[in-house]
Amino acid sequence: MELSVLLHSIWFLAVIMIVGLVLLVKGADWLVDGASAFAKRFGISDLVIGLTIVAFGTSMPEFVVNMVSVADGVTDLAITNILGSNIINTFVILGITALVFPISSQKRSRDFDIPMSILAGVLVLIFVAMQSPFGEDEKGISRMGGIVLLLFFAYFLYNTFRNAKDHPEDAEAGTILSIPLWKAILLIVAGLIGLVVGGEMIVKSAVRIAADLGISEAIIGLTIVALGTSLPELATSVMAAAKKNCDIALGNVVGSNIFNVYFVLATSATICPLPAYKGIGLDALMAVGGSAIVWLLVKANKEREIKRWGGAVLVLLYGGYLTYRLLTLG
Repeated sequence: MELSVLLHSIWFLAVIMIVGLVLLVKGADWLVDGASAFAKRFGISDLVIGLTIVAFGTSMPEFVVNMVSVADGVTDLAITNILGSNIINTFVILGITALVFPISSQKRSRDFDIPMSILAGVLVLIFVAMQSPFGEDEKGISRMGGIVLLLFFAYFLYNTFRNAKDHPEDAEAGTILSIPLWKAILLIVAGLIGLVVGGEMIVKSAVRIAADLGISEAIIGLTIVALGTSLPELATSVMAAAKKNCDIALGNVVGSNIFNVYFVLATSATICPLPAYKGIGLDALMAVGGSAIVWLLVKANKEREIKRWGGAVLVLLYGGYLTYRLLTLG
């Protein structure tokens, strides 16, 4: 392919991907708003809605991209979308947020959520290193691994609901829109369409861009796709930092990381085993290391905060990792 034709194709594919990301993010927003209002109409409490529909909504972009990737057999993209999103959430979003304003932490985040996030990365490493008992030839995250992760997710949900019941003052119910039933249904339908169409556009364009540039789908998944599907967390964290309400930023990011691995990646692997790709060990270690560093940063001072210097450390570490990843393992 001539250079001019190649550049034209890549720019066109990039536009398709951007449009897909917009549809994906807006679709998730519409679905959450519509489903939340619909549930409220039937007497479900704001707290339960916040712990289920709203919480799941932050991981809907990753979920849809993974479902499309699995359906299309693009398994590298399914894994890197999750690992890349978690790495970006931790190092980039928390790092930038902490640079704006120090991030405070709640006791539950320090004692339960962050350790659960660390465990998620450790389990991914273990599953990748193990041979599947279900007979898959390639190493990777097998169906058994997916099922185990889903069991951990069930425990996480149980613990979350129990904590909300015992400590309702700590639970964030969020603001649930009060809108007519017809509008709630319209938002749900529009959200689902936006998610499906956006997910298809992202996966198809990502595969084509990788092929045209001669790079792996894993690199596209770790960078462009992962950043795009992390946009809801980025927006929420930046707004929280601007309002000096940064404890929300930490809970939002860590919660998203937990949902991404224990629910999204687990569901993907249960549907279709996900073979390992070149560099998966480094990516999983980075995901584990990010959560561990965040835990150490909030434990290292009496205010239990991620200070501005901690934010700088996170951003610099991500810059070094990304540079090494692109130069040596792409």
